[in-house]
Amino acid sequence: MSSRVDRMEDVLEFSVSGDRLFSADHGEVVEGWTSDVYFVKTRDVLRELGRLDAEVCAEVFAREGGVFCGVEEVRRLFLKAGARVSVEALEEGEEFAPREVVMRIRGPYGEFGLYETTLLGMLSSASGWATAARRCVEAAGGLPVLCFGARHVHPSCAPVMERSALIGGCSDASCILGAKLGGREPRGTIPHAAILIAGDTVKVAMAYDRVLPEQEKRSILVDTFRDEAEEALSVAEALKERLFAVRLDTPGERGGVTPDLVREVRCRLSMAGYGHVGVFVSGGLNPDRIRALADAGACGFGVGSYIAHGTPRDMTMDIKEVDGRPVAKRGRIPGVTDNPRLKRVI
Repeated sequence: MSSRVDRMEDVLEFSVSGDRLFSADHGEVVEGWTSDVYFVKTRDVLRELGRLDAEVCAEVFAREGGVFCGVEEVRRLFLKAGARVSVEALEEGEEFAPREVVMRIRGPYGEFGLYETTLLGMLSSASGWATAARRCVEAAGGLPVLCFGARHVHPSCAPVMERSALIGGCSDASCILGAKLGGREPRGTIPHAAILIAGDTVKVAMAYDRVLPEQEKRSILVDTFRDEAEEALSVAEALKERLFAVRLDTPGERGGVTPDLVREVRCRLSMAGYGHVGVFVSGGLNPDRIRALADAGACGFGVGSYIAHGTPRDMTMDIKEVDGRPVAKRGRIPGVTDNPRLKRVI
């Protein structure tokens, strides 16, 4: 059984089983085993000098602006670790500017220095995903954007990514755990696999309608076997007023989902008396494509890779005070940086 890493001796004695998964479990994160080893060496050096518990103030900033996310996980990390610190931060979902201080931590260095790697990683990744989601939501102009990104990242961080997308403004998420962590119910239709195995889109649509809980909206893929407009009309005729939307996910090999395709499907549904049926779009979307498809009449979007591949916001943590004395490494301004937007979280 592992315990919190404290000294280099602990690192040298630490071993892992050969058949484990490669991702860290929650205990290993809290115990410090995902930290960079130089922070453990720092503990040994400062302990030798009698300075491990020096009172310090540290600030976190990003080199690039974006949407702030991850502070709740950092807060829980410190609480689970029993760290005696006070923390101020921006609220999750707030936009931040380049080099703006997004978090301030005060306390004995030995209480939190070990977690610099971990907290920066949490904030960096979550803010990158939230920023990508926000850009898609802005492009959608009020239409719903669902996060379908779980398949594009390692499963250990998929729930973090989808929760971050919700913080960024996505209406829903498809990953079960990610949606639940964000206080939502997971949303999504069915994959092409179900239709390919069953062999008929209408047959699947009718079975989908029979077995789904009543509160679930009936949205059906219509690009598996036949022309999208043709399948959309067939499904609408089968489910009538119970059909909420058809989903277009035409692959790139067939030209992808274009604005003209959305216009045609939207027009043919309306002309046949199914104006209540929306045209939901997924597959390789980005903000520019979302804008064009929204103008063409799409009712909502499922975004995967653009959010999942959102560029992390490089976060840096600087010590700015030691025992109440302003300090900074060369190139930085000593002392606490004023930011009235920070709010106490611990």
